[in-house]
Amino acid sequence: QLQLVESGGGLVQSGGSLRLSCAASGFTLAFYAIGWFRQAPGKEREGVVCISKSGTITNYADSVKGRFTISRDNGKSTVYLQMNSLKPEDTAVYYCAAVPRMVNLCDLDARYEYWGQGTQVTVSS
Repeated sequence: QLQLVESGGGLVQSGGSLRLSCAASGFTLAFYAIGWFRQAPGKEREGVVCISKSGTITNYADSVKGRFTISRDNGKSTVYLQMNSLKPEDTAVYYCAAVPRMVNLCDLDARYEYWGQGTQVTVSS
């Protein structure tokens, strides 16, 4: 059974850091581009960052550039999101998602096929 499970969310003060993990099971992560998305209360879901299947290409939303870093370890079937200098506006449920890719690219606008259940990130001011 294909599954994505996020972890690492929590409550942190403004300026703090969190590291999210997205663990994959039931499929070969190396064949998939992975994206992180977030949804705040009353707002639409937005793309945060994606990473190509090899990990060499990333695309960040302008709102997180320079603060967030995505990485992946295909051997461990896990993708990470290091979030630094967190702001209250980063508060949201964060989801990871997977899309199969023949080429080594990633796109936040792609039709991601598999989604995790989400992890809550709350940044207090």
